[in-house]
Amino acid sequence: MMPNPSLIMDTVRAYQKTAALSAAVTLDIFTTIAAGAQTAIAIADRSAASEKGIRILCDYLVIMGLLEKQEGLYSLTEDSATFLNRNSPAYLGGMVEWTARSQSVQASLTLADAVRKGGTALEGSDITTDHDKWIGFARGMMNMMKPLSETVAAVVSANSAQPGKVLDIAASHGMYGISIAKHHPQAEIYAVDWEEVLTVAAENAEAAGIASRYHLLPGSAFEVDFGNDYDLVLIPNFFHHFDLPTCQQFMEKVYSALKPGGRAVTVEFIPNPDRVTPPQAAGFSLTMLTMTPGGDAYTWAEFEQIFHNAGFERNELVALDPSPERAIISYK
Repeated sequence: MMPNPSLIMDTVRAYQKTAALSAAVTLDIFTTIAAGAQTAIAIADRSAASEKGIRILCDYLVIMGLLEKQEGLYSLTEDSATFLNRNSPAYLGGMVEWTARSQSVQASLTLADAVRKGGTALEGSDITTDHDKWIGFARGMMNMMKPLSETVAAVVSANSAQPGKVLDIAASHGMYGISIAKHHPQAEIYAVDWEEVLTVAAENAEAAGIASRYHLLPGSAFEVDFGNDYDLVLIPNFFHHFDLPTCQQFMEKVYSALKPGGRAVTVEFIPNPDRVTPPQAAGFSLTMLTMTPGGDAYTWAEFEQIFHNAGFERNELVALDPSPERAIISYK
């Protein structure tokens, strides 16, 4: 078989897929089609765009598999109807806008510099104090995290004692703690994040009807006094932002906050020892290389070492299907 440059050509143009999806969300193409506009001219009229531009964009979305086209009429696929129609409860347009934002694109364009440096090459990138960024993250990722937070709550419910006092680290949108509170009427949730970010979590707690049991601990998770006697500490998508010594130090703080017999539940992308499988978990390392000074996607063996050194008695690795992330339950 002769060598074929197709993979190289497809890869070097892959940015066009991101651009096409981002543009379609910005122009609300999927919602417009769901509302009954199916021709290029009808979609263009409702989107205040050119017919030519809409036709080319929608055709490309068909090529991507996000739209279908028959006899000049565009329609949604099952996936785009579920996740890209603004009127769907599972709408992920906010996640698209967050992920395709200019800072992410710029980070990818400076990848060679990040590889040389071993961490982000972006100037002024501070993952601990860029509050505006994390407010955008909280609002953008909220819907995407709802199903996973429910899965984590189900894992907690099936796993020994029911939680009473719960600490939610880097709570962001608050979905993880809120899901625990909905499953366990006795649970009191203590959410840690920057004060501005916690306004998003508080809004969601109010909407979920658990505001009276939702308590705010504003500030850096490394500096806030957690208190103690927690039955459960939730640590979703936190460790991958930091280097291993920082993760070790933080887990020791978590251990101190738990009551004897308490549990910590970590949710993370965890690649296999080969660090190339499964693809989504393993590939997340590149995201952390471009976006953080010292972050990475850590293996199960690395997490076990962190938690063992912090004093935890044992750890369990739990699948969170269909999510590519997994949970680690650590017992004090």
